[in-house]
Amino acid sequence: METVREDVVEEYSWRDVKVPTLASQSQHGKELGERRGGRDILVAVDHGPKSKFAFDWVLAHLCRTDDTVHLIHAVSSVKNEVVYEMSERLMEKLAIEAFRVAMVRTKARIVEGDTGKAICKEAERLKPAAVVMGTRGRGIIQSVLQGSVSEYCFHNCKSAPVIIVPGKAVGGESLT
Repeated sequence: METVREDVVEEYSWRDVKVPTLASQSQHGKELGERRGGRDILVAVDHGPKSKFAFDWVLAHLCRTDDTVHLIHAVSSVKNEVVYEMSERLMEKLAIEAFRVAMVRTKARIVEGDTGKAICKEAERLKPAAVVMGTRGRGIIQSVLQGSVSEYCFHNCKSAPVIIVPGKAVGGESLT
């Protein structure tokens, strides 16, 4: 296992994604007479089914009115336009679904670099109520030999609880 030095400051690159904002989103909490703002929930996403299942789980079990879901997707380079555009489309699709299913706001950020470290840095920046991610479903031996993003975040995200959502079986039903 790699030892992480806390005093080392690494370069951190990102690009915010402009996700669709629906007209009633900005007024939703005001119309209901909410006393306070909602929570921030950080969800790590990628293009895989386990990530989508974790996102669906957040909408079904964790979100409530006036929360903001912060989507984060780590890539090798934010300057690669093809990768950025594919990630942007994913974020837009998830943002629309988040509003349609749970009526929550969504913000999105595509970050460059090591996935686990990027997620922990975003969690430190946002101080969310929770950090949620899926798991690849590897066996214990593969995870030990190759490492695991969810395991890294579980041990290194100090600013919020980490919720690791186990993936569904292939062909299983979605939660939403």
